[in-house]
Amino acid sequence: MAASGPPSLPVGKIDEIIHGRLRLGVMAYLANAEVADFNELKTLLEVTQGNLSIQLRKLEEAGYVGIEKGFLGRKPRTRIRITPAGRKAFAAYLDALGQLIGPRS
Repeated sequence: MAASGPPSLPVGKIDEIIHGRLRLGVMAYLANAEVADFNELKTLLEVTQGNLSIQLRKLEEAGYVGIEKGFLGRKPRTRIRITPAGRKAFAAYLDALGQLIGPRS
C-alpha cells in the first residue's frame, strides 16, 4: 500500500499578474468600485505615478483592466475599469488563495 502523502497546495493556481502587491490592490479596489481615476488609485495605493503606470500596463496587457484616456475640461483624465475577464480572473485568484489558506476557525 503506497503512502498518499500530504495533499498538494494549489500554488500553481495563483495568478502571478494579480499577485503583485500593487496589482492586487488595484484589482481589489476595482472589484468593488468598477472604475477609478488614475489619481484616485495613486492616492489610495500610496504609489508613484510611474510605478502605478507600469502595474496598470501589466494588468491591461493581461486583459484584466481597460484604460480610458480623455479630458475633463482641459485636464487630462485617465480612468481604469475592471473587465469581465479581470473580474473572472480575480474571482479565480481569490478562490485559489482560499484553497491555499484553507478553512480558518
